[in-house]
Amino acid sequence: MDIKQFTSEILPFKNKLYRFAYRIVGSAAEAEDVVQEVMIKLWNQRHKLHEYNNIEAWCIRVTKNLSIDKTRSKHYKLGAIPEGFDITSDQQTPHQATETQDTMQRIKKMINQLPPKQRDVIHLRDIEGLSYKEIETQLEMPMNQVKVYLFRARKFIKSQLINSDSYGL
Repeated sequence: MDIKQFTSEILPFKNKLYRFAYRIVGSAAEAEDVVQEVMIKLWNQRHKLHEYNNIEAWCIRVTKNLSIDKTRSKHYKLGAIPEGFDITSDQQTPHQATETQDTMQRIKKMINQLPPKQRDVIHLRDIEGLSYKEIETQLEMPMNQVKVYLFRARKFIKSQLINSDSYGL
């Protein structure tokens, strides 16, 4: 694989890899570092890339592994909600905007409490907007398992929201 082919086939995944890494490490700078490491790893192994059936899925897997390694090695704590999650609008009152932001913060904490596979599936489906088929390919798990993990993750978050609202938290 030459530089032109690498640029046309691999670099388009850069933004998706960044968003995926950001979700795991919680920091823009750390996510950029992870993506840079992934790109270096891909470039160094460019002669083997033709062996993979789905290069995008392999890129996601490498990104996930490097993100987890970085998180473990630095004992990195997740930060604030990324800007993309701030759903305030001009039509909301300050009170409504604060409530929305608080709810998003609670949901993010709940997602982070999920088991890793459920967390990955709900992120790819509900945040990244991938189809079940794309998730099946990227995570290399059967379609039924993807649906089960997504159902369980959503059920957990729903029950946590209902419970916290019932108790006034």
